[in-house]
Amino acid sequence: MAELSTPTCNFGEKAHNFELKGVDDKIWSLDKCMGSKGLLIMFICNHCPYVKAILEKLVVETDVLAMKGISSVAINPNDYISFPEDSFENMKIISKKNGFGFPYLIDEDQSVTKNYGSVCTPDFFGYNSNLELQYRGRFDDRGAKNVINPNQSDLFKAMFEISRTGKGPINQESSIGCSIKWRD
Repeated sequence: MAELSTPTCNFGEKAHNFELKGVDDKIWSLDKCMGSKGLLIMFICNHCPYVKAILEKLVVETDVLAMKGISSVAINPNDYISFPEDSFENMKIISKKNGFGFPYLIDEDQSVTKNYGSVCTPDFFGYNSNLELQYRGRFDDRGAKNVINPNQSDLFKAMFEISRTGKGPINQESSIGCSIKWRD
């Protein structure tokens, strides 16, 4: 497992459109995912210990953000042929088991992942209502440790601020996680 960290936020960068299949067998686009006050795009997968460590809290916080007008969508960027745990069928199981309240999409050809410049799982892109990037940071400071922290995550606080003001925090800590598993 190669640990990587994300680059700093390129404030104002526009979101890239996509059309990807979800675990509900529907095709999802950027417009279909958008909330009234913004959108959180998350690159996650099924096998990454960094994702597993935050998943329970992530599901709860994205549900609360939805009530504030911030929708969320998760995209699995990984090569599931080399990493079968990240298969579409396993995505369905993980989504159902964890009660995802957001679409979980597969990036079959990894083109969306490349367009966004995602480098690891988890990798978070927080957009305001104009689809301008305002957050590219970590979930919180736990790394791959599965610890219970009663405080709101850095991600939640940033996205809540975006829902209120349209702007993300100036100071952001990079997300760390497992490298994207690229196809040859």
